[in-house]
Amino acid sequence: MSEPRVIYLTGGAQGIGLGIAEHLLGRGYRVALTDIDAEAVAECRERLAHPDRLLAMVSDVRDERQVAESLDRTVALFGRLDGVIHNAGLADPFQGPVETLPLDTWQAYLDTNLTGAMLCAKHAAPHLRTSHGAMVLMASTRALQSEPDTEAYAASKGGVVALTHALAVSLGPEIRVNAISPGWIEVGDRQKAARRTPVEHRDIDRDQHPVGRVGRPEDIAAMAAFLLSDEAGFITGQNLVVDGGMTRRMFYAE
Repeated sequence: MSEPRVIYLTGGAQGIGLGIAEHLLGRGYRVALTDIDAEAVAECRERLAHPDRLLAMVSDVRDERQVAESLDRTVALFGRLDGVIHNAGLADPFQGPVETLPLDTWQAYLDTNLTGAMLCAKHAAPHLRTSHGAMVLMASTRALQSEPDTEAYAASKGGVVALTHALAVSLGPEIRVNAISPGWIEVGDRQKAARRTPVEHRDIDRDQHPVGRVGRPEDIAAMAAFLLSDEAGFITGQNLVVDGGMTRRMFYAE
């Protein structure tokens, strides 16, 4: 019987990341997750309850030393690395008018969403070459379309899409690299206790999705697991949109 695969997951203690961790552990994977929120890490460690297959660490993807150390801990504990999912990111897309956008706010989005992905790739690549592993970077449908006052978020996620195909070319054929662009994914019930909110959707929320519902973390987790698997062995450099068809639907003002 083959040894369980080892996946390194950033931003794994809440939201989509927590859903991914649950999904991968449910499939028998060993998961090393990081998150900047210590309280959320402690809660998810208790919630996931897989001490033999889970390593949950407090780490900041903007800090190269912390990224390198958390990857070293992962390999030291589990003996290998088969996949990386960079999910950590600043999630609020709205920063106000570009005329008043503080430079440090702009930089914070780039540092977390984009530079964090690069640092994960930089320090995971030697391990993934050995295992012929794969990477999944979390982009967004906002890399493809925008609302007003979202420049920093959109630019950072657009950068992730470009970084994905650049890495795929640079790291292939040993390592495959793909991106996922989630649409509206409901994460209110996947937050730490202090931030958890009940899930409530209106008919208009569901109706704007051709599939008839808002997305769930499980939807992204299933795509991530597929992209990490051998079944996706001929897929690299791609940005997979998982949005219930929302970005394909035309809207007209009434």
